Amino acid sequence: MKRSSGRGTAPAVAAVLMVAALTVGCRPVTVTRTGAPDSKGVQFAPTTPAPPPLRSHAPPTAPAPRAAAPQPHRTAHAAPRAATPLMATGARGAQVRELQARLGQLGLFDRAPTGYYAAVTATAVRAFQKQQGLPRTGTVQPALWSALRARTHRPSRADLHPATSRPVGTPDPRCLTGRVICISKRSNTLAWVVDGRIVSAMDVRFGSQYTPTREGTFAITFKSRRHVSTLYHTAMPYAMFFSGGQAVHYSADFAARGYTGASHGCVNVRDKAKVAALFDAVRKGTKVVVYH
Repeated sequence: MKRSSGRGTAPAVAAVLMVAALTVGCRPVTVTRTGAPDSKGVQFAPTTPAPPPLRSHAPPTAPAPRAAAPQPHRTAHAAPRAATPLMATGARGAQVRELQARLGQLGLFDRAPTGYYAAVTATAVRAFQKQQGLPRTGTVQPALWSALRARTHRPSRADLHPATSRPVGTPDPRCLTGRVICISKRSNTLAWVVDGRIVSAMDVRFGSQYTPTREGTFAITFKSRRHVSTLYHTAMPYAMFFSGGQAVHYSADFAARGYTGASHGCVNVRDKAKVAALFDAVRKGTKVVVYH
């Protein structure tokens, strides 16, 4: 029996092993300078495993300690909150009018109640606080209001709504005939007089020494309900002009500040309701008497 030659078997086995190596141990990668492409231009990377990461011999770093959450500041006793004042500068209304009337009973407020809390009222409140040994804030706290009510009586309607803050006195003789706006610089009052009878009266103030209100007998020449001064650009509601640019009109500044201010020659009225009623009653040609 003949033995087969080993020359034909060895190449066949080598081919099988080559195919197995190509299908099992290789993977496609991008081209590198060291790799060798195959017959199709595809390059194969060696299958050598990547080296393990280097280990440092330095001791591991401990994590940074977390900052403690801020604790709220605590005191043994919380400071008491200041009580909200019942009345203060800028307030207005019936309660302010009562405050002014009660202060007036103690001789601390020398004007007619206006219902508007301004500098004069704050000064009177400070005077009462000084009498009571209280902090002179110029505002009315509940304790002060109770103390004031305990030392005064309830104001009457006449106390709360007087005709004027000053007595009108006997009108000038020129005011006793016909319909006359009778204005006294001596008493700082305006009286609306009809056939010798005073129909209404109101507080007024006049121009400063540099712009004085003219005195004499005049007549209403022009009326303007919502007038604005062309010279000073200020509001002059219910303006009744009697001598050039001088007029009788309502003044918000007079209502707020009282006699601490002055006009530029006009006759300022601080009671808006009264001057509005006078505006409706007066006609062009109505007599105006300004005297001292």
